[in-house]
Amino acid sequence: MNARIGVLALLTVLASGALLAQQGKYLPGEIEGGGRLYQANCTGCHGPEGDGVAAVNFSNGRFRRASSDEDLLRIIITGIPGTPMPPGNFSGSQASTIVAYLRSMAAGGGANASGDAARGRLIFEGKGQCQSCHAVAGVGSRLAPGLTEIGAFRRVVEIRTSLIEPDAEIRPENRTVRAVTRDGATITGRLLNQDTFTLQLLDAQEQLRLLEKSNLREFSLLKTSPMPSYRDKLSAPELADLVGYLASLRGRP
Repeated sequence: MNARIGVLALLTVLASGALLAQQGKYLPGEIEGGGRLYQANCTGCHGPEGDGVAAVNFSNGRFRRASSDEDLLRIIITGIPGTPMPPGNFSGSQASTIVAYLRSMAAGGGANASGDAARGRLIFEGKGQCQSCHAVAGVGSRLAPGLTEIGAFRRVVEIRTSLIEPDAEIRPENRTVRAVTRDGATITGRLLNQDTFTLQLLDAQEQLRLLEKSNLREFSLLKTSPMPSYRDKLSAPELADLVGYLASLRGRP
């Protein structure tokens, strides 16, 4: 009973936010945060496009048991008894960001990969030079995140946006750090982790570097992505093929 009261209280607190959300008032940061939670917790059943459950398609705004944001919040937090949908281990604010992401999926509409995955693989390994930074199933470089399972977690529209507008959304795992040591040496690489005293990064030679912050003159996260835009590097059919290949990557068999 106490848990039920807590949920009802939470929904009451979030109701005003939910009403704003239905009017398109969710902030980009809320949508981005909700996307990360969705990809980490929901894609296993619902899929990256939100169409993995019968009669449900988030990209098309089809919710079998929900008509309002409050309904979605309730389902995310309490689950659906008698179904595979479990209660979510989320705070109220986290649940609200997931709703923001679901609404953004519906607003953006669904998108299917229309390109040829086989041709896209040839572009990935050849003209696109993607293996100079990324690896698939262990083949390629570690300078950027591995893409073996990208199709299982990223929507087609998100993959395409990353290829043509890499600076539009720089995800945490893609952050690049620039550090300058006290003797003036500059080190740039993909940030793997940091704590109060150290930075851990993968440099341009794919070497793991552990830097003591006390030995640095300065360090900063770069606001631009090292990934090039393929807008003018690939034709429209080639871009579609590359997206098709990346969308097909869902892990090793």
